[in-house]
Amino acid sequence: MKGSNKATVLTLAEKCKNILVSNWQGYLNTIKTDAQGSKENIYTSKVKYIIRKGNPLIWVPEHELHNVNTIIDERGSFSVASPYPGPLGKLLKSMNKFPVRVALTGDVVPVKDKKAESAANYIKEIMLSEEKALKEFSYTVSGVLSSSNHFSTTRSENLKELIDGGEKYVIYKFNLSSCMFVDGNGGTHEVDFEDMEKCKASLLAPYSAKLIDGINQSEARRRGLILFCFIYLNVNARDAYMLSLDRKGFDVLGKVRSKVTGDEIDEYQWKQFRITFKDEARDIESFCQQLVEMEEDALKKVSSYSGLG
Repeated sequence: MKGSNKATVLTLAEKCKNILVSNWQGYLNTIKTDAQGSKENIYTSKVKYIIRKGNPLIWVPEHELHNVNTIIDERGSFSVASPYPGPLGKLLKSMNKFPVRVALTGDVVPVKDKKAESAANYIKEIMLSEEKALKEFSYTVSGVLSSSNHFSTTRSENLKELIDGGEKYVIYKFNLSSCMFVDGNGGTHEVDFEDMEKCKASLLAPYSAKLIDGINQSEARRRGLILFCFIYLNVNARDAYMLSLDRKGFDVLGKVRSKVTGDEIDEYQWKQFRITFKDEARDIESFCQQLVEMEEDALKKVSSYSGLG
């Protein structure tokens, strides 16, 4: 489904912002320091975070070595991947393919008292707003989300332990100094820092994991993706999964026949395709509405091709 003459893909800065807002956990790296103060290795652990005013706020458990490392040296790096829930994760691993991700460098600065309390209240606000939104979504949106795993794909569910859990945390602000976009093949692309500061994440981003999983966990919706490949891209796919989405469209992994010659046996490989929207999807409602309309359109066209329409 082709759109207007506007660009059909996002800028690198927009992709990075969307990834940061769509996830809630990443890998923090700080410089490991021994008793003599010498700097040798890097300490890495998975931590939870939120984005506030463009910067990650990171919750580090009190027992983590990061809390000692950052006293000596505030420099750190932070890596966040695009969410790849459910069957998508297994598929990417089988292909030895990495999810696209953002690699940030900067200073890891502790958030003091009142600001830490404000950060905790901000998480509560996020949780309440997302839980309210999930209850109030239209029938169309609920239909797309219904197959997803609620706990593993909902940001508010995954942030609950930071507020309700028994563990104590130290909150840090990650002050960015550079940003890299890492593609699915491991290639790195430097992102203009001013672009990162100016652009805003899509309203779709907080729900992208749930949308992707809801589509990929539904056999009917995956058949829809196969139809999209055929109708809109003229590609015959045996199977398909949604890989990523944004306001301009979505990326699909389609299982297509590889080129064979002579007596070679037909083989299939997973290949990435881009499908663009007719109109930009500004929010989750318009995304789901366009998806459903495309499914209905594709079914009509297939019926007419078959002489059934």
